[in-house]
Amino acid sequence: MRMLIDTNVVMDVLVGREPFLQQSQQVVKLCTDHVIHGYLAAHTITNLFYILRKYYNMEECRDILLGLLDIFSIVSIDEENLKRSLLNKEFKDVEDCLQMECGRSANVTYIVTRNVKDFVGSDIPCLAPDEVCAMFTDKD
Repeated sequence: MRMLIDTNVVMDVLVGREPFLQQSQQVVKLCTDHVIHGYLAAHTITNLFYILRKYYNMEECRDILLGLLDIFSIVSIDEENLKRSLLNKEFKDVEDCLQMECGRSANVTYIVTRNVKDFVGSDIPCLAPDEVCAMFTDKD
């Protein structure tokens, strides 16, 4: 299954944000274990670099982000993605719309985000991390 992972889910893991850490870690582990084919939009990497500088030194930031490239496939941003994101009036936030456009480019099944309400206009169904975890929990 292919899923685009939103920046906030990755941030939960990288900076240990509670109370979201455990479920976000599980989503990343599903990607690491190749249960989910995880994707990140290219701008997620640059956004993370900017934010992580508050928590880590430059070398650590680079190492962390290089590690993400071993786990996730990166979806490029092109002119068409940008135009569609800027023209789409269903979204209040262009960045969220760009996440959806990148998900569309990668033909993902779901976008995983803690801000599902921000993706009301999305063509791709969105799941919160707990919903993803529930999909892969053994039901006895």
